Amino acid sequence: MKLHKMSLIHAEGIITQLLESVIQTSEFPLIAHELEGDAVSFYATSDGSGEMARDISQQMLRLFNAFKIKAAELLSDCSLCLCEACATVDKLKLKAVVHHGEAVFSKVGQFQKVAGVDVIRAHRLLKNSIEEDEYILMTSAFDELTGGFGTLVPHPRQERCEGIGPVDIVVYYPESSITDSLPTKRSIFQKLRMSMKLDFYLVKRLLKSSPKNYRNLQRAA
Repeated sequence: MKLHKMSLIHAEGIITQLLESVIQTSEFPLIAHELEGDAVSFYATSDGSGEMARDISQQMLRLFNAFKIKAAELLSDCSLCLCEACATVDKLKLKAVVHHGEAVFSKVGQFQKVAGVDVIRAHRLLKNSIEEDEYILMTSAFDELTGGFGTLVPHPRQERCEGIGPVDIVVYYPESSITDSLPTKRSIFQKLRMSMKLDFYLVKRLLKSSPKNYRNLQRAA
């Protein structure tokens, strides 16, 4: 049970780093909006141009590359740990859902709220019938703006969204090979640093989830 809990917390730390790599790679006009578990949502204020849509579609490819590179680094850096999460980093895949539509922007405290039927449609498309683990799903509304990916083959299909109905989409499968960009060798120093980072993250999460243990630790100190 202790090993299982450690694996879950290590998985949380690993996913956090992968999401950070995606966020740090994104550029304007994409704006990171909020984190939702193991997902991050972005929005961009559209000018309705194909040029802007194509810029965002090319960013999608760069985000996938950043994710793959970080996953390859983590697979090597986490090799000193034998837990399931660290041993299976390479099994994690990235999926993207991209839509063009209308949204309502409002301010709640210091947070920007993005809402509306099109926002709901994009969220509902996260649950789809696509069997592959890695893809870029574009609604027809966004795909028509881009004029297609060019290098990637389009796979048009239709998904049914709960409470919304059928939605025409186009699915693209990013190229799986980016070996020229992957790190060739990770040093023992990098592996030790990652091991210490995950251990620190583990202790911090355990203390946060166990205030009684933290108080006992303070009294013992």
